[in-house]
Amino acid sequence: MTKQNRRRRARIAATWSALLTGVAAVAAITTVMAGTATAATTLGASAAERGGRYFGAAVAANKLSDNVYTTILNREFNSVTPENEMKIDATEPNQNQFNYTNADRIVQHARSRGMAVRGHTLAWHSQQPGWMQNMSGTALRNAMLNHVTQVATHYRGQIHSWDVVNEAFADGSSGARRDSNLQRTGNDWIEAAFRAARAADPNAKLCYNDYNTDDWTHAKTQAVYRMVQDFKQRGVPIDCVGLQSHLNNQSPYPSNYRTTLSSFAALGVDVQITELDIENANATWYRNVVNDCLAVSRCTGITVWGIRDSDSWRASQNPLLFDGNGNKKAAYDAVLQALNNGVTPTTPPTSNPPTSNPPTSNPPTTPPVTTPPPGGGGCTATVSLNSWTGGFVATVRVTAGSSGTNGWTVRMTLPSGATVTNAWNTQRSGNTGAINFTNVSYNGRIAAGQSTEFGFQGTGVGTGMTPTCSAT
Repeated sequence: MTKQNRRRRARIAATWSALLTGVAAVAAITTVMAGTATAATTLGASAAERGGRYFGAAVAANKLSDNVYTTILNREFNSVTPENEMKIDATEPNQNQFNYTNADRIVQHARSRGMAVRGHTLAWHSQQPGWMQNMSGTALRNAMLNHVTQVATHYRGQIHSWDVVNEAFADGSSGARRDSNLQRTGNDWIEAAFRAARAADPNAKLCYNDYNTDDWTHAKTQAVYRMVQDFKQRGVPIDCVGLQSHLNNQSPYPSNYRTTLSSFAALGVDVQITELDIENANATWYRNVVNDCLAVSRCTGITVWGIRDSDSWRASQNPLLFDGNGNKKAAYDAVLQALNNGVTPTTPPTSNPPTSNPPTSNPPTTPPVTTPPPGGGGCTATVSLNSWTGGFVATVRVTAGSSGTNGWTVRMTLPSGATVTNAWNTQRSGNTGAINFTNVSYNGRIAAGQSTEFGFQGTGVGTGMTPTCSAT
């Protein structure tokens, strides 16, 4: 080959190399541009792109056989919270006899699909089984700690975050702890529960969870803030604060919601929106909540309390992102758009909470339940309400007379237009009008002068109910 031919071939090779490099560069740029322009199409995927956040849903085990339900769950969410299956009455229906069947089903479903799991809840004044309701003092404290230890140990290494203690503060302007059998074991019961949870599941995030703590100026919000601040200063193991954010016309989205999130974050804890639902699925409020979370780097995730409106504990308010048929609503579009757009996190404030008396928060304070004096051989019942526009939760205390009970029935007539949508620690005869509530297997036997509690949730107005009790 002549020198001239070698030079010609070299020039041709160089030309092809340049052309191929240019094509590869164009392809790479096109790929990057396409990746940048392609927004995530599901809630969980988009949240994960925003700093590894999650977007989850509360899940019921008995709905995992519903194809529409599981299709939405598996497609849209990257975190789940068992709705009732990890609560005390579900996991320890009889003392030291634990049942994890339904909770395990949810955990296995989630983890097999790469979803995180939030544990809800280890210690709570409500939905206690009858044996725990009837305990007090040291016996109750030890039983609570044993429950925390056993359940957290069972799920050790499988839970992203535990709601260790749930709803321990009172509503209203006092900023006080809620009066409950757990609170009456001593003011340090919350701290004791957190220490037990850390020992049992050291790698899980440990959260305090409450409702009506969205508005930064409210007494309840301030009280939780002070408790978390104290825990952090004293080395009590707490990693996160959960805001339930059940928003409605009486408890609307507050303009200072972002301040609440960032103020807790400034204490050195994560913030999680744990039970989000919004009356009539107000798309603007949903968008605002998402944007506020994205603006606070330590707001690590959002959980909506149910999947379809028909799955919601407030179904009559249509508060979720999917309608009863599983169709996406305008609020869904608003949430996904907010997640895809993202918000640049801001530096959280380090100022102390205001010291002036904050306004009373909604919903209204639940009145204390007074135990009626023991009657003859029968039983008595009292009812207390926690109400909001369009719904209520009723807590009923049954107290045995001088002979005790082997079983009981409480009869109540609901006001016109009211409907029972859910009940716990009882069986009921219907949903409207005159309803009989009877004991379940573990709370029918009540010693003389002792009490047990059951509850139910309803739509409409619950005021004016007068319970009557009969015993066997």
